[in-house]
Amino acid sequence: MNRARNETDTTLHFTGEFAAQLAALEAGVTAEELEAIAALPSGSALLIVRRGPNMGARFLLDSDSTLAGRHPEADIFLDDVTVSRRHASFTRRGTTFEVTDHGSLNGTYFDGVRVESAVLSDGAEVQVGKFRLTFYPSRLDVVAATGE
Repeated sequence: MNRARNETDTTLHFTGEFAAQLAALEAGVTAEELEAIAALPSGSALLIVRRGPNMGARFLLDSDSTLAGRHPEADIFLDDVTVSRRHASFTRRGTTFEVTDHGSLNGTYFDGVRVESAVLSDGAEVQVGKFRLTFYPSRLDVVAATGE
């Protein structure tokens, strides 16, 4: 008996957004954090404290300039003696963010390297004193950057 085989294409195609979400999950992002990251509007980003005091704290980057430091009036208040009063700032240019050190005593680190300034990429680690923060830009901007 000759049976005709019903052949169908079973290939799956994933979007850039799915790939970005998968990468975030592999980096230890909780489901709640993933929801917060997915909800970010274009031109914004989220910093999540991964190590150090206040582990798990989230800081929204949604203005052109955000100051991080030990000063009580800093936009991102990091209360630890390893952090300078006006330690570093996060600057938005369109949908791109840059971190700039303000001459802090302990320095600012981007993916483990001390920097004066650096353009941030998805999943990058920024260290300010004892605080290690992971940077997550809007998924809309990540997808737009990959051209998908």
